[in-house]
Amino acid sequence: MYKLICKDGNAKRGEFHTVHGTIQTPVFMNVGTVAAIKGAVSTMDLQDIKTQVELSNTYHLHVRPGDEVIKKLGGLHKFMVWDKPILTDSGGFQVFSLAGLRKIKEEGVYFNSHIDGRKIFMGPEESMRIQSNLASTIAMAFDECPPHPATRQYMQDSVDRTTRWLKRCQAEMKRLNSLEDTINKNQMLFGINQGGTFSDIRIEHAKVISELNLDGYAIGGLAVGESHEEMYRIIEDVVPYLPEAKPTYLMGVGTPANILEAVERGVDFFDCVYPARNGRHGHAYTNHGKMNLLNAKYELDDRPIEEGCQCPVCKHYSRAYIRHLLKAKEMLGLRLLVTHNLYFYNNMMEEIRDAIEHQNFKEYKRKKLEGFAMGED
Repeated sequence: MYKLICKDGNAKRGEFHTVHGTIQTPVFMNVGTVAAIKGAVSTMDLQDIKTQVELSNTYHLHVRPGDEVIKKLGGLHKFMVWDKPILTDSGGFQVFSLAGLRKIKEEGVYFNSHIDGRKIFMGPEESMRIQSNLASTIAMAFDECPPHPATRQYMQDSVDRTTRWLKRCQAEMKRLNSLEDTINKNQMLFGINQGGTFSDIRIEHAKVISELNLDGYAIGGLAVGESHEEMYRIIEDVVPYLPEAKPTYLMGVGTPANILEAVERGVDFFDCVYPARNGRHGHAYTNHGKMNLLNAKYELDDRPIEEGCQCPVCKHYSRAYIRHLLKAKEMLGLRLLVTHNLYFYNNMMEEIRDAIEHQNFKEYKRKKLEGFAMGED
């Protein structure tokens, strides 16, 4: 259940009520693909860095350890010791990005596991059953992630199939939520808007799926090779045709600047691997741009990553120490940077929510982007 608190231009400030707690939006979801944040960050750590939602992946958990195993252990929340909301991605993107050989049929997709090569079939019903076994708070509908670029005809056929699959997901979730042995009988379903960079296909698809009265709506198939300008244009074109009284989720995006631009265009939910991936490569996000802690100039720098930052890392550790850990190939260095970066994202979302409430989001965005443009390194 989504409650729109206020708007500042098109930027939305809301609350999303779930069986696992209320999500304050706009929100960044911390990516824990296989039920863990890469970089040795625990769920206890997540509680300390303002994390509201954790995101895990249906395909990866189906392959290992197996969704049946997780169900026997009480569901994903119990398995990974996390009591707040979890969103599970449907596996669609992974099926299309990881599987070398695959056959797309009306019933679903046949492909080989990227781990052991075994044959797997996944369609709308299978994805819903796996996500029901995982017992996540929010399940994503199974969709086709069309390649970029794709022909207009391919895109239209793909989007039409995604719509048919979405209706099957909705019916199967309704059935699963009514079963006695289902762990989370209040599991929610988000549908996904596709259409590449074809605005008219996107808009028509948004109109069609909006009629299904789902719990939320995602914009998928962006950040796959198109320019930032194209991405912003599509968001601007599509958001007005998605229900304002439901959350809008921009999948797999992005940089802090991307998030600010998308919030201004009416997006509520975000996820991206950048904070964890960049942290594991020695990069830290700050209000003055991205820093490369491997640089020699930090060898004797006893300041925190960012002065004034209230994250547990900046409260205790120096740039010099973190650089030493990275140089010594100590895992602690990566863990500290990932922790800082996730805090930076989560804290920025808190600032965004405050700015919208105080009706000064445009000014906040301007100052933030100016700071990022300074670029420490």
